[in-house]
Amino acid sequence: MGITAGFMVPHPPLIVQEIGRGEEKKIQKTTDAYREAARRAGEYKPDTIVVLSPHQIMYADYFHISPGRGTKGDFGNFRAKDTVFEVSYDTEFVEELCLLAKERNLPAGTMGERDKKLDHGTMVPLYFIDRFLKDYKIVRIGLSGLPLVKHYELGECIKEAAKRLNRKTVVVASGDLSHRLKEDGPYGYQAEGPRYDKRIMEVMGSGNFAELFEFSEKFCEKAGECGHRSFTIMAGTFDRTEVAAEQLSYEGPFGVGYGICSYEVQGENVKRNFREQFEEKERRRLSELRDREDIYVKLARRTIEKYIISGRKLKIPEELPEKMRKEMPEEMFGRMAGIFVSIKKDGQLRGCIGTIQAVRNCIAEEIVENAVSAAVRDPRFSPVEPEELEYLVISVDVLGEPEKISSPEELDTERYGVIVTRGHKRGLLLPNLEGIDTVEEQIAIAKQKAGIRENEEVGLERFEVIRHV
Repeated sequence: MGITAGFMVPHPPLIVQEIGRGEEKKIQKTTDAYREAARRAGEYKPDTIVVLSPHQIMYADYFHISPGRGTKGDFGNFRAKDTVFEVSYDTEFVEELCLLAKERNLPAGTMGERDKKLDHGTMVPLYFIDRFLKDYKIVRIGLSGLPLVKHYELGECIKEAAKRLNRKTVVVASGDLSHRLKEDGPYGYQAEGPRYDKRIMEVMGSGNFAELFEFSEKFCEKAGECGHRSFTIMAGTFDRTEVAAEQLSYEGPFGVGYGICSYEVQGENVKRNFREQFEEKERRRLSELRDREDIYVKLARRTIEKYIISGRKLKIPEELPEKMRKEMPEEMFGRMAGIFVSIKKDGQLRGCIGTIQAVRNCIAEEIVENAVSAAVRDPRFSPVEPEELEYLVISVDVLGEPEKISSPEELDTERYGVIVTRGHKRGLLLPNLEGIDTVEEQIAIAKQKAGIRENEEVGLERFEVIRHV
């Protein structure tokens, strides 16, 4: 017992006959593959189906698991209100899953229910499954903005819950692929769209789930993907498990990618511990990064570590090791400048605070002050915790003097940062940031940070930086 199979499926409402009204024939390969996947799911006669849906309730830092005994839903939003569903939740499974998540300090549970009705990311798969299976319960889980490794870890908890309860369980990872395959599609075209679909189908079709972690957030965002986190949770349910993977179909005629794959459990395989392999690889990479950090970043890191562990700011230069003092160039104590300290974790921003112009006596003091602020005072993030310290990637930007410019044409996103000013409102964006490709984006984000509306005129300044990593 436990997890017996899994299915990666899309959820275009059009594929439902009562909604498509003949239009579903334009994705006939997807329709046929969906029926085959549903037939296979029915053959396993699962007690419980775990449905992972991007259209379930979603939080930035929490996995929502639907509470209660069950719920209803219909396709009324898609002009088919008579196509209705009523499901029973596996309450014992939900309770066990929440306990397992708590044991791992994984933020997942039944709090925060905002809408009890079934979402279409859940109903579309059930529409097909119900033709082959009647007597089952479901566990319905949403995604989060947490890193992919946390999604995989939630999958591990699902696997363990099914095993502890001796539940014959099938996992359904609901999610479309890229929404940006065609210019005339609903979301336009991005080159990353077809690249994402080709790559994800190779990964999912082969069952090589280790590569799911190699898709960067920016790449996924530009591709406009929908289901990557669903697929990653499902991959976690197969941790240390051999699976027979099979691609059943792929097509994207409307500018949205639809892929269907099936996975049958074949037994244990301890070498398929993909999260642990990825985390070990990351530890080695981060260790090598720390070994290469220059003295500016070393000072910022030492400051952050001391403050998070002891609650005290680093005193310089007296609390610095002699080796560090000797490495520090004269400008760190003899020059003033604006400084930004940026912190990332798991490829995502974890804190960034800085000063446009110097407010301390020297660069070293500016780094110490802004390093502490980036770690514990950035209002967008909770303070850094001690257990996070080894996973942080830190950079220090030393700002040049700002100069006024008259036109956005004088900007270059790679070379210059921008400062926008309107009245007392002032916003800054650093240069050469991942995912910021145009001057228009650069100015728009700087305005947003300053609380300036997009259509409001602003004064512009540019500046160069020396980035220390």
